[in-house]
Formats: sequence, structure tokens, C-alpha cells
Amino acid sequence: MQKIKLTREPLMLAKQHAFAYQEEAVDSVKNLDYAAIFHEQGLGKSKIAMDLMLYWFTKHQVDTVIILTKKSLINNWKEELGFHTHLKPKVLTTDRNKNYYIFNSPSRVILSNFELMISEKDRIQLFQKTRSVAMIIDESAKIKNPGSTITKTLFELSKGFVKRIIMTGTPIANRPYNIWAQIYFLDHGDCLGDNFLEFKRTTDLSNDLSSNIDKQEAFEKTINSIFKRIDKFSIRETKHSGIISLPAKQYHRIMCNWEQHQLDLYNHIKNELRAYVIVDNKATIDESDVMLKRLLRLVQAASNPVLIDESYDQIPGKVAKLESIIESVILNGEKAIIWTSFTQNVDWLTELFDHYDAVRVHGKMKIEDRNRSIQFFKNKEDVKVLIATPAAAKEGLTLTVANHVIFFDRGFGLDDYLQAQDRIHRISQTKTCHVYNLIMENSIDEWVDVLLQSKHTAAKLSQGDIDFETYKSTMDYSFGEIIQAILTCEDSGGVNTGER
Repeated sequence: MQKIKLTREPLMLAKQHAFAYQEEAVDSVKNLDYAAIFHEQGLGKSKIAMDLMLYWFTKHQVDTVIILTKKSLINNWKEELGFHTHLKPKVLTTDRNKNYYIFNSPSRVILSNFELMISEKDRIQLFQKTRSVAMIIDESAKIKNPGSTITKTLFELSKGFVKRIIMTGTPIANRPYNIWAQIYFLDHGDCLGDNFLEFKRTTDLSNDLSSNIDKQEAFEKTINSIFKRIDKFSIRETKHSGIISLPAKQYHRIMCNWEQHQLDLYNHIKNELRAYVIVDNKATIDESDVMLKRLLRLVQAASNPVLIDESYDQIPGKVAKLESIIESVILNGEKAIIWTSFTQNVDWLTELFDHYDAVRVHGKMKIEDRNRSIQFFKNKEDVKVLIATPAAAKEGLTLTVANHVIFFDRGFGLDDYLQAQDRIHRISQTKTCHVYNLIMENSIDEWVDVLLQSKHTAAKLSQGDIDFETYKSTMDYSFGEIIQAILTCEDSGGVNTGER
């Protein structure tokens, strides 16, 4: 029931027609108190959300909607609202005085970033008492950690929203237990329980699964049940559902040769790490921050040794293959995105490809500078290459002017990998999409490759994308054995010049 009335209501009609599957999504959740929209990235979840809002307003079910998103996506949402609706949103900022006037204005739509939920919690709680407020959380994997301050704050605010929607194309951002907090925000434990640690214990894709069949079976049983337990309020479509026609996506596994100094540094770091993790002649790898940082040093050495050693002045092994790919893309009159996990790499690669008017996006840039780079890449014909970190540009952006993405290196997070590649593989893409993974031979890159594939397979079963038989035929638990082999093998002692 609306609690405010405007002298002049905005026109509650959509400017653009929805696809049939988007209309079906709206119809299936529009009268629910809470819902999860898990459509794969690139299928237009924002359009579904906006049509939901228009329905709620028309039926007087709510009078205000807060759209919660990442700070870097606020401008994108403003553009989307202007393109699809007649609604003009107000934007919460760090200026609390301006926010005061927004909370006391008859605004129908309010945009906010996650961090502001903490500083504005008290005023939002008062706002909930005077308005019928709905919340739509965009990229809800942001609240996957139930121990974070942002997630705890949203748990406290949850029941005050008369409608609650979460949206993400990757609800399993890294491991199956990532979905728990997102669902808890909606139903307070009704479907997945109210004990996160217990849920995590049974859904942890751990390194010892390949050697412990009982644990493996328990893991598979639990993740196979997840989507069935939440499907009464969850909807998911993938690009393979037949609901839209997209160009093919082709993967290329590009093996790269070592530069000798790079190999020496890599082996030195590996030896240090080996001494740290080998217990009883077995590599013991855990998910602690300390362990991940140590493994990340190997990724850095395989990527660009200057990330570790400022005196390194050679050309890293991946550069030759990268330059060859980019040259081919440019000759075909196409554009490419180069992804790297490291800000320093972004700056270095931007200089390397300056002759192609390369632009950059990373987290140390101001939002307006990031937006400028994106606009140049999308609108300027001579800007052929965008170099970015997934953390700064993996979500909410449509970059279908390009049809090539190249991962110079990859971290351990599934979400970064899937979201980044699908900036190009989405509605409005007309060309075949190419995904290149640059991998140093006999390195941690090979472990990351198998690990991400395994995480993706587990995520697909948890999300209901595949059946159990398909999971059993495609799942690979060998990542635990691979990392042990990497850390226990002897140094190669020279440059591996073989290619495949």
C-alpha cells in the first residue's frame, strides 16, 4: 500500500518492449514478497527489475524503490532508467545533508551504493516506517560474505522492505556456499537454514574431495539440492535455454613460453612456498588469506615479474602471444578487451598498446575517468583496445563493440572470470565471441584453469543449470592433485620452448 501520493505522478509506462522471457520473469515474481532473479549475465535483468517497479507502482504495492548497486554502476543505472522508463531517480551520496532531503522528498526511485547502507542505516530504518519501500539488490553476490559489515547491515534492514529482490547472473560467485547470505536476506533462513557455518561445511569445494569419496558424495548431494530448495521464488535462464539467439563463444587455451629470468623468479617463489605448505610430503593448501596471497605471488610471476621485482626489465613470456592476438584482431577491423587482475599491469599494457589508442579501467581511477575510457572504447573507431581489471569493469557494462576478450592472467574467483568474459557475449552482440586464456606451461596458471572449470561445474549444478548426470560426467576434482604436483615437483632448470 502506497503511503505517499504525488501531485503529478510520473508516467508508469515502459518506453521499450520486453522480450518474451523478460515478461515471463516479471509475471512469475511480481506478486511475491521476495524473489531472486538469477538470469545469466547479458540477458537483461535490469529491464526485468524496471518492469517490476512499474508494476508495483501501478498496483500501489509500494511507493518507493531503492536500487542498491555498486558505486561504479550508478551512472549505468541512471542511463538504463532513462532509456526504459519515465522515472527520474535520486542518488544517495556521501553528502548526508543532501541525503536528508532525498529521504524527505516524494521520490519514487532512489539509487544507492552498498557502502552507504552502513552510514545511512538509521535513516533508512526511519524511512521504512514512513514509506512502503522495496529494495532491489543488483549484483547481489556482493553480499555473499555473511560476516561483512555490509551484509550484516542488510540483514538488519531486510524485514523493513515490503518487497525484496536480489539479482545476479553469478549467484555462486566462487563456491556453492556463496549463495547462502543472498538467500538469507530474502527468507531469513527458511530454505537454506540459519547456520552459515554448517551450510559452508557441506558445500565447500575443498582440495581433498578427490581423495575422499564419502565427502565427495555428501558435497554432491547437498549442492544438487540447493536450487530445488529455493526454486519457489527463484528464476534463472541461461544463454543456452533457447530464449534468445546469441553468436557462438569460442575458447582458446594459449600456451606461452617462459622468459629465462621470469622462470628463475617463478621457481624461487615456488621453492619458498613449497617449504611453507609441504607437511608430511603433501601440499596442504587452505583458503586462508595468507595462503591465497602466497599463491597469488606465483600468478604474478607467471604474469609479469615486475609486479614482484621492480628491477625486472625483460619481456614476460605471455607478451609475444598477446601481441600476435591483438594484431590479428586489429587486422580484422575488430576490438578487444585485455583482462588482468593487477592495476600495475593495466597501466603497463596500456603503454604497450598505445599505438592502438588503448584505454584503461582500474580501481585506482576516478569513476568519471573510468566512464570516459568506456565511452571512448564504445564510441571511437580508432580506440581498438580496452585494458581493465575485472574488479573495476566486470559488471553492468555492455561492451559488445568488442568480440574478443583476452585473459592475460586470472585470479581464483569464478565470478571475475565469468562476468568479465560476458561483457561482450550478451544481447546486441552480432559476431562470434572469442575468449583467450594465456597460460604459462607447467605453472600455477594450469591449476587456475582446472580450478575455475571445476568451480563453474559445481556452480552450474547448484544453480540448476545442469542435471546430476551431466555434472558427474564433466566434473574434475583433480585441482587438489595438480597444485600438489606443482609445488612438489623439481625445478625445470631451463626455458620450456615447446608449444601446443
